[in-house]
Amino acid sequence: MKELFQYCALVVASLVVFTNGYSQSPSDALMMEPRQACILLDYNYSSFNQYWEGELKRENQTIATVYRNSLMPMAAVGITDQLNFFVGVPFIKSASTNPNGGKFAGVSAFQDLTIAAKYRWLKHEFEKGELSALATIGFSTPITNYLPDYMPYSIGLGAPELSYRAILQYKLNNGWYLRGAGAYLWRGYAEAEREYYYNDGSYYTSWMDVPNAFTFEGVAGKWLFNDKLQVEINYFSSYSLSGDDIRLYNAAQPTNDVDMGRIGIFVHYFFPTLKGFGIVVYQNQTIWGQNAALLKTAGVGVNYFFNYLKEKKVEK
Repeated sequence: MKELFQYCALVVASLVVFTNGYSQSPSDALMMEPRQACILLDYNYSSFNQYWEGELKRENQTIATVYRNSLMPMAAVGITDQLNFFVGVPFIKSASTNPNGGKFAGVSAFQDLTIAAKYRWLKHEFEKGELSALATIGFSTPITNYLPDYMPYSIGLGAPELSYRAILQYKLNNGWYLRGAGAYLWRGYAEAEREYYYNDGSYYTSWMDVPNAFTFEGVAGKWLFNDKLQVEINYFSSYSLSGDDIRLYNAAQPTNDVDMGRIGIFVHYFFPTLKGFGIVVYQNQTIWGQNAALLKTAGVGVNYFFNYLKEKKVEK
């Protein structure tokens, strides 16, 4: 039961991240059992009033503070002992505290549908702990006709994405664990509402080539109070493989070379008297970047797990 609660909570933390369109896919090392499902609902609030134009940090002097609210429903399903599947889609509202006297309005819409499968190919127990290795493949695509070339209010990058992730975790018998994950993100093209744009050269087309990227994540955590409370700290970074810098006095666009690093804390508690229910809270802070926002994010989520199929009893 503890591992299932932990799995639900970590899916929340890894899926619901406001990172200017970065991949939304799980990076935990736990598996749900067959015939088990977890439903999650997460809300988070993000804001920034500074950003990096290339490597130069600047303030939002025209639009003041940009904020974003996100509501994410999700579901995770155990297929076999080694294979899990999940799906999620966020609804996002993005706006500003000072939207230029109404010249640039905020937007709200559903963002990208994300589906993924995770396979555990190694689980080895040692005297003092357990080593796990997993692989995840995911796909996301926009499900509404939002405008990707509307930074900083854009709902997302507006491009399809394939993600390939490798995960390695070592967990001690006393509840401490260390986890690392690395992912390659392949991205397609996003369509803008203009026939020309500049990306280190002139392009006479409405289709913008969104850069592919690598992401890396490191996590240290522990279960406390008889496995009722989980606390972890994490570091996440992302590096684009191509792209241009935000030009002076210009808005960002999907072709930008976006690099960033973020630290965060994640807390999960499950209720012993409310079977199947748990709650998570988390906070993240961007600490460095290139063509990225200096973003602060706080969120809370509720999860519920259940058996979607009863195990058949074999009569002797």
